[in-house]
Amino acid sequence: MSENRQISAADIGKKAKDVSQEIRALSVAQRLKFVSQLKHLIVSEKEIIIERIQEDTNKSRSDALVSEIFGVLDHLAFLESEAIKALKDEKVKTPIALLGKSSKIYYEALGTILIISPWNYPFYQAIVPIMAAFVAGNSVIYKPSEFTPLTGLVEDLMSRIGMKDGWVQVVYGDGKVGSSLIDQVPNKIFFTGSVATVKKIMTQAANNLIPVELELGGKDPSIVFADANLDRAASGVVWGALTNCGQSCTSVERIYVQDTCYEEFKNKTLNIVKQIKQSRDYDGDADIGGMTTKAQIAIVKNHLDDALAKGAKLLSGDEWDGQDAMIPPLLFDNVTDDMLVAHEETFGPTIVLLKFSDEHEVISRANDSIYGLSASVWSADKARCDRVARALEVGNVSINNVMLTEGNHHLPFGGVKQSGIGRYKGVHGLRSFCNIKSVLIDANSKKIEANWFPYTKKKYQLFSAMTEALFTGGILNFIKFAIKGTLLESAAQKSRNQSK
Repeated sequence: MSENRQISAADIGKKAKDVSQEIRALSVAQRLKFVSQLKHLIVSEKEIIIERIQEDTNKSRSDALVSEIFGVLDHLAFLESEAIKALKDEKVKTPIALLGKSSKIYYEALGTILIISPWNYPFYQAIVPIMAAFVAGNSVIYKPSEFTPLTGLVEDLMSRIGMKDGWVQVVYGDGKVGSSLIDQVPNKIFFTGSVATVKKIMTQAANNLIPVELELGGKDPSIVFADANLDRAASGVVWGALTNCGQSCTSVERIYVQDTCYEEFKNKTLNIVKQIKQSRDYDGDADIGGMTTKAQIAIVKNHLDDALAKGAKLLSGDEWDGQDAMIPPLLFDNVTDDMLVAHEETFGPTIVLLKFSDEHEVISRANDSIYGLSASVWSADKARCDRVARALEVGNVSINNVMLTEGNHHLPFGGVKQSGIGRYKGVHGLRSFCNIKSVLIDANSKKIEANWFPYTKKKYQLFSAMTEALFTGGILNFIKFAIKGTLLESAAQKSRNQSK
């Protein structure tokens, strides 16, 4: 497959539209053969792929394996097991008022999907949406981030599993390139990235009413109640805050700890942080790697400076020089809600501890955000966990765990507020790449429908009586409905003059 550096956006868009019918003509089972081949190819070459990911991202080797390789393979396995059932025609109920008819839903391909992915999970955020869109029957135009393009990798994999030219096109470049691809009017845009960027994309997409699926950022809260298993909760939130060096949309960025256990939890957290091993490893013997972009390093530095200026205490990481990409875990104490680390997305290795007193207070503070992606709740009280999970204004909640909803590919994933629009993954996500077509089938009846013209006084009276009977309920009213319905059907076969 070509890298498409010299091909115009118009040619790319035309090719995608031209080949979309080829993919649509394949059965779901035929498309899944490519999924199976890709899964086995990734397994056999996982170490090579991990090295490529590390080169572009600065991840630790274990981070790359767990979040990118395993996550991708798990999604491909989900498609293998669920796609045929999820995409087959679905028969649905038809109300009694439409007796003699049947109803179905067709899950058909949209056509061409434009996928624009971020730099933090370049392999996962490529393969997962690409293969979901393809299995749903679409051609794909994929633009990776210019910061972590994994140049040539996706094309090579697609070519080796037998994908035909144009089925998945990879286009490299910055935001201007993405804009030129939107101008080709794809049938849908699937975007993962920042709120600032997506506002530009939505404005441009609105010109042609292109539907968008958006997975954006977050300021995810973790709520630790005093009755939680504090050792487990501390280990969980440290991992949730630091995995991928904090560069995850679902990173734990706010940790609300009940005041009666705050000091104990803080000490447990600090002890775990002191044991974190950070390096550019190549053997899997490091917990976290470093930051990927200079711009994100600057944001972490700004948030750190703001917190310290407003009275926060830094319990770990004070050796950082403010420039090195290998930012050590930054554990903050004495944090207030007005600090940037408490309300703006940091996207770095920060562990931000905040006190709360009761359930009502913490729910209010956790929801006081422009974001609503994920959250986690830690407590031994199952009823409380359920109450809090329902009250949180987010798309995903892990109870007594962290960042785990996205690990189950049977669950849809997405956010509310400024964390996104729509859902992907799971059956919901697979169908988001479909035109969901409603079909009502009449068995070639020769009769005129009761609700068709002409409207007459007699038909009005019968329809009114039938309506009352149908929606009042009870066996006698059901009998009345059947009688009035039969009379109405008979009246519908007569002309206006015959009805008089």
